[in-house]
Amino acid sequence: MFTGIIEELGEVVSVDRAGDSALLRLRGPVVTEGARHGDSIAVNGVCLTVVETDGGEFTADVMAESLLRSNLGRLAPGARVNLERPTPVGGRLGGHIVQGHVDGTAAVLSRTPGDHWESVAFELPAALSRYVVEKGSITVDGVSLTVVEAADDRFTVGLIPTTLGLTTLGTRRPGEVVNLEVDILAKYVERMLAHQEPPRPGDRVAPR
Repeated sequence: MFTGIIEELGEVVSVDRAGDSALLRLRGPVVTEGARHGDSIAVNGVCLTVVETDGGEFTADVMAESLLRSNLGRLAPGARVNLERPTPVGGRLGGHIVQGHVDGTAAVLSRTPGDHWESVAFELPAALSRYVVEKGSITVDGVSLTVVEAADDRFTVGLIPTTLGLTTLGTRRPGEVVNLEVDILAKYVERMLAHQEPPRPGDRVAPR
């Protein structure tokens, strides 16, 4: 599990294509400290498994599903990426519950500078619209953010100087594609309500 609090702005060292999959080598001295084969690291919000580490770099296999559902397939050497290690048991939940399982991608629509922050608008795919609410949480390229406004086809967030300076969101221009992960709790609630069975004759109902 992740929390969407980015630890490091990493860099893509190489991308080796192999059919419909790829092997990424990324530079991230902070997230690779103590990392071993089999550990997880989120790259732009996508949970990847570490294959090997060497001198502040690590490699990860990316299968076709991840390349299709995220912006990892667009990465090239030199690209900057958001990196986060999993949250340890008992650690602080600084952002919100993030799985590292990207639900879809969307384009940046606009950026509006403020005095010390920026308002950024993103597309909102129709399939994800019902999970995004005003003042709710959403993960954009692995960054836990609070939704300022939510419409059927777009949403906006406010980015503080720390987020602008320490993540890729500070340089994303209109038209660029980002990864989205909606709140997993909302999806669980929807699933449970859809399969809720009505009371049967003779069932005891708890008093309200």
